[in-house]
Amino acid sequence: MASIIRLHMPPKLATGAVIGTNAAQAHYLGAVMRRRAGDGLRVFNGTDGEYDAVIERIGRQGADVLLREQTRPPAPEPDCWLAFAPVKRDATDLIVEKATELGVSAIHPVFTERSQTGRVNRDRLGAIATEAAEQSERLHVPPVAEPIDLARFLAGFPPGRRLFVAAERQAAPPLVPMADLQPQALLIGPEGGFAPAELDGMARHGFVTLVSLGPRVLRAETAAIAGLARLLAAPDQS
Repeated sequence: MASIIRLHMPPKLATGAVIGTNAAQAHYLGAVMRRRAGDGLRVFNGTDGEYDAVIERIGRQGADVLLREQTRPPAPEPDCWLAFAPVKRDATDLIVEKATELGVSAIHPVFTERSQTGRVNRDRLGAIATEAAEQSERLHVPPVAEPIDLARFLAGFPPGRRLFVAAERQAAPPLVPMADLQPQALLIGPEGGFAPAELDGMARHGFVTLVSLGPRVLRAETAAIAGLARLLAAPDQS
């Protein structure tokens, strides 16, 4: 039996509507997954939920899909950001993929003093987040924010949100999930960690809590996954 394909589509989704895909989605359906007119799939977004659908027409420039019954209504998700210093491409891709699977609400690339790269392909990371949401059966696709430097990120940080900063080699308390603490964010530094001046500066902000992810020095991608697993493991966050 063929697996159910899920496609993320923008609002507005409703039973009986015919929605057009873009060319990339049509290529995926037809050339990659070998689907044809009459085949089924599911279409979703965070605003309208998920719907059973059927392909009515498929071509090189797009496909038309007819929406049938709603299979899942929209539902709230934890309000947890991941902010991270971009690292090498494969590791950055992994961070975005796994952060999406774990349930983050937004992804913020942040340049630090020791960042390994000064460039981020935002469109590529957005596509990775979309694919991860499709495969992990999420309804929401976390947006990837415009990359900015650490000072601007902190200056624009919204009031009322707690920022946990993974601070290796520091006498910091362990990261402990709290179910009633939302909204929140986790900041992961680059390979080599944050510069001492960066840690000192962040510690002066009232919304920042320096935390430890354990006794070992973790790779950036491991730290992101381990930290998010702790924060998002708390029950009843919705």
